[in-house]
Order: sequence, then C-alpha cells, then structure tokens
Amino acid sequence: MSDAALPIQASPEADILSALGARSIVLVGMMGVGKSTIGRRMALRLKLPFIDADTEIEAAAGMTIPEIFERHGEAHFRDGETRVIARLLDGGPIVLATGGGAFMREETRGRIAAKAISIWLKADHDVIMRRVRRRADRPLLQTADPEGTVTRLLIEREPVYGKADLTIASRDVPHDRIVDETIETLRAHLCGEKAAPQPPADVASAVR
Repeated sequence: MSDAALPIQASPEADILSALGARSIVLVGMMGVGKSTIGRRMALRLKLPFIDADTEIEAAAGMTIPEIFERHGEAHFRDGETRVIARLLDGGPIVLATGGGAFMREETRGRIAAKAISIWLKADHDVIMRRVRRRADRPLLQTADPEGTVTRLLIEREPVYGKADLTIASRDVPHDRIVDETIETLRAHLCGEKAAPQPPADVASAVR
C-alpha cells in the first residue's frame, strides 16, 4: 500500500474541533488556578484564538482591573465583565479564560452554556495561596487576611463552579500534563466516551 493510500489518523484535537462546531471553550475557576496558562496552551494545540477576558476588560476600560475596582467598585467591574464575555462569545470559536468571579453571574453562566463548553480548573486552598502570593494585582485579596478571603471565596464559589460542564484538577505538575488531561477529558465529553479518572485537586506533586 502506498503512503497516499494509508488511512488518515484522527487526532484528539481534530475530534474536539469537529464536535465543537461554532462553540467556544471557556475556562472558569478561582484566581491562581492557571486559566490563562492552560488556556494559551490549549489554544495552541487546537489552533484556536486565545483570549483572556481580564485583558479585554482592561482594554475596553482603558485602565487596569485594580484601578476599575478602586475608582468604580466591584459591581461596575462585573457589569463590564458580563458585557465583554458576551461580546467575545458572539465572535466565534475561541479558548476564553475568565476571571474568578465571572461564572458567579447567572447571566454569564447562561451565555456560556449556550455558546461554549465550560471547564472548571479546580485547585485547593494551599495551591491557590502559593500562586497568588507571587502577584500583588488581585483586588479581592487586598485585605488584612488574604488566606481567610480565599477560604471564604472557595466556600461561596465552588458550588457554582461545579455547574461547569467539566472539572479538571489544577495542581503542581507540569502545565502540559494538565493540558493533556484537559484535552483527553474534553474529547471524551464531546464524543460521548468515558474519560480516564481525574486525580483530586488536592493531590500535589514535587514535579514542576
């Protein structure tokens, strides 16, 4: 048999794109779980545009998110966030990383459900704190007790994040391993297959 006659092997990425159609992939979850990092790598694998909703919000407002919080308050920020996410999801298939509070709005959840597949990147408290300590641009953590704030947010938000279509454990392993697990789980979900069991979010590894 000549090379030209060999059957073309489908890839997980091709299967995902075929099953997605016009829908997007939206990553949700707490700050520090890796939505932007994992999203960029997924987008490269799938050859889709990657968009960070927070970056788009800052561009639309002409100021940083901490500045929006300081000048106008969280409610104003959430209204703008809702409009930006709706606009982005109307633009065609993308991989979209959302801010930690975006999925809490029922209107936004409804828009995501209609236009995308949602993936919750789930990490435990200690993993989140190790990561967010590296950055000082988290408006919700500008408190006297950041750890307590993260605990409270996890209690409030995890039941809502759990409404996402898929859940992936975000932990301290190489990013490409999380991407591989996400691609496998997404393909199985879209193609009606059974995915391999995912490790719990509180399983950490020394591998970086």
